[in-house]
Amino acid sequence: MRRFCLCLAALISVAMLGGAGQPTPQRLYQAYGDQEKADLDKVSAYLNTIHSLKAAFVQIGPEGGVDYGEVAIQKPGQIRFEYRPPSPVSIVATGGSVYVKNARLNTVDRYDLSDTPLGLLLNDSVDLKRNKAVMGVFEQNGAVIVRARTSANRNDSNITLEFAAPAIELRQWTVKDNQGGNTTVALQNLQVNAGLDPGLFAVPVKAVKQSSRP
Repeated sequence: MRRFCLCLAALISVAMLGGAGQPTPQRLYQAYGDQEKADLDKVSAYLNTIHSLKAAFVQIGPEGGVDYGEVAIQKPGQIRFEYRPPSPVSIVATGGSVYVKNARLNTVDRYDLSDTPLGLLLNDSVDLKRNKAVMGVFEQNGAVIVRARTSANRNDSNITLEFAAPAIELRQWTVKDNQGGNTTVALQNLQVNAGLDPGLFAVPVKAVKQSSRP
C-alpha cells in the first residue's frame, strides 16, 4: 500500500486544481492582488482547455527513492495512473470508483471516488480564484507557482504546483505528507487532448489462475 499512498499523494495536487470546488467567501476572493488574479486566470484557462492528457512522470519520494510511470486522464471521470516495472501497481478511476490493482499479489481493491481527491481532477470547469483549496500564487524563476491544500480543514498549504510561463504548462508538483516528507512528481512528454484508448480505463480484474491439472 506504500506505493498506492504515494500515488494518491501525487495526484492530490492536480486534483485540487481540477475542479471548481465550492465558491470561497468573497473576502478571500478579493484578497488576491491584480497580478495574482491574472496568474490564476491564466492557469484556470489552461486547465479548462485540457479534455484529455497523457504524460510520463518521474517521482521522487520523501526518502529520495525514484519511480517512473505514466498517467492518462480523460474528462470527465476517468484516470489511469501506473508505475513502470518492477512496481506491480496500477490505479484506474472510472464510473465513480477507484480501483487499485497489484499484479504481483493478484489483488484489486475498490474505493469510492468521493472518498479521494481524484474526483476534483476529473471535472471540466475550473476557476482557481474561487476554489477554496487554493491558498496562494506567485511567480518564481520563470514559472507560476500555485499553493493549495488537500482539505478545507487545513490552515496551510501542503501542495505546490509549478506551471511553466509565459506559455502556461503543468511542469511538476510537490506534496507534503503528514510526517513532513515531500513527494515530487515531474511530468515529461506531456500530450494534451491526444486520442486515448478507452481500454486504458477499463475496470481492472484479477488474473485467472491456470489449473495445473491435466
